[in-house]
Amino acid sequence: MLKETIEAVDINIKRAKSDYDEIKSWDSLSPKYFEDNDKRRVVDSFIFRFIKIQDLIGEKFFKEVLAGIGEYKRNMSFIDILDRLEKLELIDNADKWNNFRELRNNLSHEYPANELEIIKDIKLALTAFQEIADIYSNIIKYLKERNLYSIK
Repeated sequence: MLKETIEAVDINIKRAKSDYDEIKSWDSLSPKYFEDNDKRRVVDSFIFRFIKIQDLIGEKFFKEVLAGIGEYKRNMSFIDILDRLEKLELIDNADKWNNFRELRNNLSHEYPANELEIIKDIKLALTAFQEIADIYSNIIKYLKERNLYSIK
């Protein structure tokens, strides 16, 4: 299971990174992007991948990592999982991951009338994407160092 989850996260990070790089190459992100079909498609693709990555890591990867090191119990709440990951120093801050979840929820509920709020959340997602990718990379490194995961 862990292997399949890692493969899914890797694919989504790679695709999101491509969209991320394109968005970052633009002069700025403003409500005008809603009028440009190509830019809107890139932003929509990035948002889709961001949500998918956050879901995969938060709902599957974290549990599978803890299970792999003998730290997961079926009755653990999500906050318990985050607290355990924080204690193991696999994430810096459980509250930060909860903020990522809140941002994910905001992005999944698109309200076209509030373009400035959507732009603000997209900009936050661009920053959060880098942080999430770094967290994921650090956990993969942790797993490899302990021979709990290897690329075959």
